[in-house]
Amino acid sequence: MSNLIPKHGGYRKLKSFQISQLVYDVTVRFCELYIDKYSRTRDQMVQAARSGVQNIAEGSQASGTSKKTELKLTNVARASLEELKLDYEDFLRQRGLEQLKYDHPALVRFKEKQCKTLEDVRAWVKEEREIGKKGRMDDLGQTRTTTDEHSISIKSVPVSDSPCSLSSSSLVANAALSLLNLACHLLDRQIAKLAEDFENEGGFTERLYRVRTEKRRK
Repeated sequence: MSNLIPKHGGYRKLKSFQISQLVYDVTVRFCELYIDKYSRTRDQMVQAARSGVQNIAEGSQASGTSKKTELKLTNVARASLEELKLDYEDFLRQRGLEQLKYDHPALVRFKEKQCKTLEDVRAWVKEEREIGKKGRMDDLGQTRTTTDEHSISIKSVPVSDSPCSLSSSSLVANAALSLLNLACHLLDRQIAKLAEDFENEGGFTERLYRVRTEKRRK
């Protein structure tokens, strides 16, 4: 039977699943705090995040007897996360909040933190708020030197640690987008590999035919 039904499941070890599950946890909390509970967007965001996680798991489990189903469901997960990305982008745009570029100091620090849990994300938000608070205090207490009738401002915050004055909702939305970009990238690679394997090895039907043919030959 091991030749007919190979090892399958194991989705909890997939990086794409782990990141998508963190996105789901972040999204549930984000919607509780920042999206109107009577808004359809709230339900849609949570369902899109859940769909990303569940379809990766279901596809992995179904792969034992259907590589075609695994490929289809993994692609559904990818599509759901793309939908969720748009919701976060809409949240920022419609409220006039900044969508940070990949090399923004705050996002660089977020990526370096390599958050694995919702608590890790919350800790990062708290740290960024503290950096922003410190930066504003330093700006107020900056030293001024007068030279040739011009005032020169000397800030005490290094460029690499530039202060972030973003709100908590903006920070979380940008963190979620960063995680989603990573999850989508991993799923794109996963889908490409599944497609290649299916093309080269076929699915359950082909495997069943080979096993039965070999048994009859023996």
